[in-house]
Amino acid sequence: MRKLVVEVDMAACCGAGRCAATEPRVFDQDPNNGTVVLLDPEPAPPLHESVMLCETLCPCGAISVTPVSSS
Repeated sequence: MRKLVVEVDMAACCGAGRCAATEPRVFDQDPNNGTVVLLDPEPAPPLHESVMLCETLCPCGAISVTPVSSS
């Protein structure tokens, strides 16, 4: 089974909110400053496509998604 590990660079986040709008089950925004809040660093396989889209859509490059093979 393949899994994804999601990481966010808080210092790089510009608060555009595309991630939270695209996949609110994995990302949210801090109500005080609008920066990303990572809700699920290892999302379930049905969310993989949308999480990878979030990485692409992030205008600041603050999201990184790494595929990891599990045994």
